[in-house]
Amino acid sequence: MAATPIVLVDGSSYLYRAFHALPPLTTSQGKPTGAVKGVISMLKSLIKQYPQSPMAVVFDAKGKTFRDELFEQYKAHRPPMPDDLREQVEPLHACVRALGLPLLCIEGVEADDVIGTLARHAAEAGRDAVISTGDKDMAQLVNGHITLVNTMKGETLDVAGVENKFGLPPELIIDFLALMGDKVDNIPGVPGVGEKTALALLQGIGGMEALYADLDRVATLSVRGAKSLPRKLDEHRDQAFLSYKLATIKTDCELPVGLDDLDIAHPDREALARLYRELEFKAWLAELLDGKDRGVDDLKGQGKSQGKNAADDDAPEEDKTLAAPERTDHALLSQVAFDDWLERLNQAEEFCFDLETNSLNYMEAEIVGIGLALEPGEAVYVPVAHDYLDAPQQLDRDAVLGALKPLLEDPKKGKVGQNLKYDISVLARHDIRVAGPLTDTMLESYVLNSTATRHDMDSLALKYLGQKTISFEEVAGKGAKQITFDRVALEQAVPYACEDVDVTLRLHRELRPRVEAEGRLSEVLDTIERPMIPVLSRMERTGVALDVARLHAQSQELEKRIREQEKEAFAIAGREFNLGSPKQLSEILFEEQKIPVIKKTPKGAPSTAEAVLEELALDYPLPKVIMAHRGLTKLKSTYTDKLPLLVNKRTGRIHTSYHQAVTATGRLSSSDPNLQNIPIRTEEGRRIRQAFIARPGYRIVAADYSQIELRIMAHLSEDKGLLEAFANDLDIHAATAGEVFGVALDKVMPDQRRSAKAINFGLIYGMSAWGLGRQLHIERSQAQTYIDRYFDRYPGVASFMNGIRSQAAEDGYVETVFGRRLYLPEINSRQHARRQAAERTAINAPMQGTAADIIKRAMIDVDAWLNPPQGVGKEKADFDAVMVMQVHDELVFEVKGEQVDDFIGAVKQRMQNAAELKVPLIVEAEAGDNWDEAH
Repeated sequence: MAATPIVLVDGSSYLYRAFHALPPLTTSQGKPTGAVKGVISMLKSLIKQYPQSPMAVVFDAKGKTFRDELFEQYKAHRPPMPDDLREQVEPLHACVRALGLPLLCIEGVEADDVIGTLARHAAEAGRDAVISTGDKDMAQLVNGHITLVNTMKGETLDVAGVENKFGLPPELIIDFLALMGDKVDNIPGVPGVGEKTALALLQGIGGMEALYADLDRVATLSVRGAKSLPRKLDEHRDQAFLSYKLATIKTDCELPVGLDDLDIAHPDREALARLYRELEFKAWLAELLDGKDRGVDDLKGQGKSQGKNAADDDAPEEDKTLAAPERTDHALLSQVAFDDWLERLNQAEEFCFDLETNSLNYMEAEIVGIGLALEPGEAVYVPVAHDYLDAPQQLDRDAVLGALKPLLEDPKKGKVGQNLKYDISVLARHDIRVAGPLTDTMLESYVLNSTATRHDMDSLALKYLGQKTISFEEVAGKGAKQITFDRVALEQAVPYACEDVDVTLRLHRELRPRVEAEGRLSEVLDTIERPMIPVLSRMERTGVALDVARLHAQSQELEKRIREQEKEAFAIAGREFNLGSPKQLSEILFEEQKIPVIKKTPKGAPSTAEAVLEELALDYPLPKVIMAHRGLTKLKSTYTDKLPLLVNKRTGRIHTSYHQAVTATGRLSSSDPNLQNIPIRTEEGRRIRQAFIARPGYRIVAADYSQIELRIMAHLSEDKGLLEAFANDLDIHAATAGEVFGVALDKVMPDQRRSAKAINFGLIYGMSAWGLGRQLHIERSQAQTYIDRYFDRYPGVASFMNGIRSQAAEDGYVETVFGRRLYLPEINSRQHARRQAAERTAINAPMQGTAADIIKRAMIDVDAWLNPPQGVGKEKADFDAVMVMQVHDELVFEVKGEQVDDFIGAVKQRMQNAAELKVPLIVEAEAGDNWDEAH
């Protein structure tokens, strides 16, 4: 059996290429990690591909090499390593060592020379060597035993591959590099000889020795400037041969290691887990803890001993540094055991609970069991509705819930949970109104840093506890064979349910002190996010009525228009095609119709993305039809077809799910259905809103904050012009138009107002002159003139924007008026595009986040007004009204018909009092038989 190849990895080459080619990644603290992840991903792939191969990862050492002695200007033009990349060198080296791979940095020579020497030794010993690199210079080493592999491009080069790619055999690659030089390494080459000329010279005559032995033949070659080439070559003979030396990879280095010192990977699981946590490689950490790490666990039982963790290969959970504290899990199967825990819960100031149910739909879920915990390490599970258990084997659900009801409704007893809103909504269907201080670990994590991680329990356990939790699929199966929790055996249900509450309680005790240590975050958590939990639960359960017949009719009309658009597209294209196929659309647009390509996909194909089609639609009919077709198709599939299917059979209403811990800025989002994205600027979108109706005898009231982000900008910037405009209740867009275009307020034309509106909103989103010009369909220079005039008229805005950029760069985050933080890990990036994007976010986030905080404060106040908590002495509002939706800066209510006018006045007042700004908060409210009429 042939020996396995030796694998030599050009670490320096991949480090640079990963840094420049892959998307930038940073940790929640702003530490760059993208290059590390790219290189380690490649190494893990190599380990899996060559599990039995001795391997080494070679990096350039610091300091000068022999080439600097040959040529003082060698690599003189190469810029210094970017700070974002320099920071990643040591973490990468640590990861390589943790993977158990030999890491070589040899002073006085480059990584290429170390690799060349080891590869030559392998070839001389009759061994195959695989060099993993992205450096074309390495092609000179290829021979019958040495092959190049570029894992980033999926390219393999043997002797034939080199000749096919470069047009030259490996033995002429050095000559090729010497003649044309290398700007990156500052190898001079021969002036005037580029890639094509060098190739023609070597193909026509041979290597440099043959070339310089017969310079007269050069003039006879069919190459541009052939007659002057002999003189150029002769003049720069010494430079050419110096370049040859510089380009030659040294293969006779004296190395402190030999082939026998190379070894297969011996991963150190403990060190890898520590590094993955530090670098926030959460998916890899989960795989590692779960024993499914590609390139680590694939090596089990192969070749030599797996190092110090060899004895633990079959049981990653035995890694004591990673395991959770010992936990005692119990199932409460008797009344005596349950009563004992009930007494302990009564004595406690707070407890953690979690419902196990048979559905994720809070309107349909049935309670299967309840997890309880008082202290970390001790948790219990109370099964109440497992299908396979008889009554004596589990407690009665109604009796258990009845016993827990006083505790859950006690306003003084703290409740801890993960995504408590779901549990509260399910319990409400059993007439249990959960009250008291509500603590949600999802919200604690979200307030601490909204962008650091996802905020589900599994992600939080990995990030903050270093623990891989039991997944639902592990106990219930996957796909079509997945069972509901009521059919999960107790042997699996108990540890799963107990882990949920134990981890949640531990997360709370880890996260709460962190929140309290950071600025005003505890105030954001305690006065905005936690009080929102019951508000959102009530609003979700209330739902909103839907006119299903209207949607069915609209769906049929949309289908007819979609078919008409297809026919129109076929007529323009000259043939039928699949409008939803990017490949077919690309062929018609760019090959058959010869429309210019304005953007390509990462793989080099012409892009047919929406932004591209939108730009092309300005000048070409087919993209315009495609855009219209896409819009109507999306409306039909997402709304007119889907919404009727979401109507709850029991209530006859739509019940969306609102999410507090998704957006970076604090805004709510929703799903099933997503109410935030229903179009309002198109006729078709407004017709969908017409299907959202009130029950008989009631009307829809929509109350919307007017220009709230611009008002917040005026508050934050304290710009005199903006403050005066809002204080005098001027049309802010007309006022801006008057300032920018130099006309009296009463002389502002509609198109000037539209332009001013684009400027007002564009600038608070950090829009550039190029972006504004594109939106207004004007030249960039004209857009820049508008922006300059704007800042001349509103200098406070310019000052605020400059100040917030500087503050963000210094602090690493920005804050809302109420203290919510948004971290900006890219704010000090050396890469211009990344830093600019972070600066745009720094400008907008305080406004968008403050607007989110204001409407949440309004919702809390309005909900308490309409549904005052029992026992607090507040009188219930004298209105028959319920809050049914929240969309962006708008609250939607269902109000008794005869009370609408009074309700509008009262709710506007409450919403306007949700915050005290330096300008008035204005709420506009209207009523109608449906949402569209009320808007």
